[in-house]
Amino acid sequence: MIDRIISLLFVFFIAISSVIFFVLAFLIWFCTLLFDRRLVVLHQFTSFWAYLYIWTMPAWSVSIQGRHKIKKGATYIVVSNHQSQLDILVAFGLFFHFKWVSKAEIFRVPLIGWNMVLNRYIKIKRGDRESIQKMLEKCEKTIAQGSSIFFFPEGTRSKNGLLKSFKPGAFVLAKKMKMPILPIAINGSKNALPKHSLNFHGKHKIEIKVLDEIPYGDFKALNIDEIAEYVRDKIAAHVHEHTKSP
Repeated sequence: MIDRIISLLFVFFIAISSVIFFVLAFLIWFCTLLFDRRLVVLHQFTSFWAYLYIWTMPAWSVSIQGRHKIKKGATYIVVSNHQSQLDILVAFGLFFHFKWVSKAEIFRVPLIGWNMVLNRYIKIKRGDRESIQKMLEKCEKTIAQGSSIFFFPEGTRSKNGLLKSFKPGAFVLAKKMKMPILPIAINGSKNALPKHSLNFHGKHKIEIKVLDEIPYGDFKALNIDEIAEYVRDKIAAHVHEHTKSP
């Protein structure tokens, strides 16, 4: 019962604070649009907005490792495993500039989804070929403007923490644009907020680890499926469900 009350209070806090933060986000968007074409300031504010919910939940202890591996001014294809909706909040805690690739229905969520539209994050309809092609075209333009792109290439959250197979979009883009890939491993979020649950689940340690970037030269001779498996193996080597003894 206490866990349910905590969850309801936290959701209420998110709802109320989102009204305030969306108004601020709109004002930032309006005031910076002419001189901040990549919307860097708005994304940094959005990162603060998102990570605030980590800071205000004492039960979630997040450690960030390898932040220094993100080169200032570099543009990446960022790929991460996906265990929980918390992964999004945790990733914002890296506070570097990128655009999300996210399911189209999330953009329709009041306030939070509207802010994603303001940030020009990139929509994709799962299983829709035309949408996937438009997504890739939008990503190419965004990269050309100097913004990194963040993918969860599993396409959906893992129920047991084990990595699902990686969809090809991120790797098609990396090879075509000759972009370095920045792999990220997230641990602990699955237990803090399991899939299909909004209940409070007690204290949990969450870890986000930035791995060494993979330069284009390391995968230019590989086909798309080989690149996807290569990157998946690198991330899996740092995901607890893949490394713990049977």
